[in-house]
Amino acid sequence: MEALKEVLKEKIITVLNLEDITVSDINDNDPLFGDGLGLDSIDALELIVMLDKDYGIKLVDPKEGKNIFQSIETMSSYITVNRTK
Repeated sequence: MEALKEVLKEKIITVLNLEDITVSDINDNDPLFGDGLGLDSIDALELIVMLDKDYGIKLVDPKEGKNIFQSIETMSSYITVNRTK
């Protein structure tokens, strides 16, 4: 799962155009929204598209996304269990 976490960090930086952030700047348990990485609702939509495109995971319930996108740790755990690609 460590490899998946690194890939997720790279994808988040690329998909969201986080030019001033490196993989090493993102800790596995840091919040992605708010005080952590500082992502917003538009970024959440981009992450939902990424999950669908890259892992075959379709999110339909916004509350589900809130739980999944808490941190890299929660995202990687969810992807490991639910991926279809």
